[in-house]
Amino acid sequence: MKYGVVAFPSKKLQDVANSYRKRYDPHYELITPHITLKDAFEADEAQIKAMTEEMAKVAKRHKPFTIHATRVSSFAPLTNTLYFKVDPTPELTAIHEDLHSDFFGGAPKFSFVPHITVAQKLSDSEHADIFGQLKMVGIDHEETIDRFHILYQLEDGSWTVYDTFRLTGDEV
Repeated sequence: MKYGVVAFPSKKLQDVANSYRKRYDPHYELITPHITLKDAFEADEAQIKAMTEEMAKVAKRHKPFTIHATRVSSFAPLTNTLYFKVDPTPELTAIHEDLHSDFFGGAPKFSFVPHITVAQKLSDSEHADIFGQLKMVGIDHEETIDRFHILYQLEDGSWTVYDTFRLTGDEV
């Protein structure tokens, strides 16, 4: 089965992201706006059980952290994806690194760019037009994240929560 690890922002920030996603993101109905902490990966029942136990330990090592969505950016020319850029704080980066230890399969394929996708799979002209509009509107949102989630993918391609881990910082 396919799994991934994410942090969900508040409903307020999700609503802002969804106001664009419902028009410009074909994955709008498949997953809630999120910050990806670990990209999709395959695991069987035994592996996911061990991983969830280890993720609970990761959550105990980290305290809740603040995210700050500071601007609209793009992954172009790699892909015509637009997103709210989230400042990569030391706390957020540390959780990402913990979720990419050897236990969890090692280093990620891509550099960690914390973000919340608002548009993707756009044509070049759509990308240029929408990027210009979103840059003028901008984003400046700060909030605290106190948990992360492991999701699994259903047969219809949508994602749902498998388990939730509260960040406590109890074990440093």
